[in-house]
Amino acid sequence: MRTCIIVEDQPPAQRILQKYINDIGSLKLLETFSDGITALSFLQNQEVDLIFLDIHLPKISGIDFLKTLKNNSQVILTTAFSDYALESYEYNVVDYLLKPFSFQRFVQAIHKSSLVSSPKKGKVDIADTFLLKSGYDFVKVSSNDIIFIKSDADYAEIVTTEKTYLSSESMKNWLIKLPTSFAQIHKSYIVNTSYLDKVSGNQVYISNEEVLPLGRAYKEGFLQKFVKYK
Repeated sequence: MRTCIIVEDQPPAQRILQKYINDIGSLKLLETFSDGITALSFLQNQEVDLIFLDIHLPKISGIDFLKTLKNNSQVILTTAFSDYALESYEYNVVDYLLKPFSFQRFVQAIHKSSLVSSPKKGKVDIADTFLLKSGYDFVKVSSNDIIFIKSDADYAEIVTTEKTYLSSESMKNWLIKLPTSFAQIHKSYIVNTSYLDKVSGNQVYISNEEVLPLGRAYKEGFLQKFVKYK
């Protein structure tokens, strides 16, 4: 059973979350906090799998909470405002629940969080398919169909066998989400090694005829892990 906490200053919203958590049966609620400072203090000495976090909080906002959070807890945002959706995905946010949300929508968020194991347990593997946030849409994508990911300023290009998507998630978040067959080969590139054809010098050739750069800082680790010598 996974552990969780609630960081929410409105008692009615606290009660709804507490009821939903109790009804779902797969989560153990450890504490409920009305402000982020107290919650951060609690997290210094307690590991938690999942945090339900409001954005508009006293003392410290939910966004500032995310910036301060140092542990590997997953976060589901619960808020009445959609303005922060794009910014929130720069952090370790699993889902964004707009109030008022139904129990069914809550269950969907919990299911989504369960697809990703906690990164504190090492490199994670996820289910074959997951929801990719592209702009304001969520698109179902199979990790097996992703060929490579290119970071471009504030966005990442997700190149699949079918098409290319734009995502606001950071390279760090992608490395957490993706299976162990993926490797970062450059500060701007993650590649699915299942599509790797050859490595020549500082270049990686993949099966869709793309040639990607192999960064000096990533080369040795990449070759040791993914290239077999005879």
